[in-house]
Amino acid sequence: MGVNASPDEPASQRFREDLEGLDPHDPEVKAFAAHLDRIETSRSGYTVEGYLGGISDFADSANRLGGHYRMLALLFIGLILIGVGVAVWDSLVFILSSFGG
Repeated sequence: MGVNASPDEPASQRFREDLEGLDPHDPEVKAFAAHLDRIETSRSGYTVEGYLGGISDFADSANRLGGHYRMLALLFIGLILIGVGVAVWDSLVFILSSFGG
């Protein structure tokens, strides 16, 4: 990556040296530049932005998948949502039962 490259630049411009000799308008080259950008992106997993970025990466990956891999991703998301729903319901029941006597 160039010394003067800013993170706000498009990935295809940031990785000019890595993509030298390739057509910058080719969809495969753009996809490779985006892949390089994802590899170099460093987020802390202990912040809200880090968690949301990880969820965004997972959603983007699930949308690119096809066939049974996409179905497994949807099943995984569904199981997570069911677990969150059960935890919220358990918390509400506990709070309401402690106030109800």
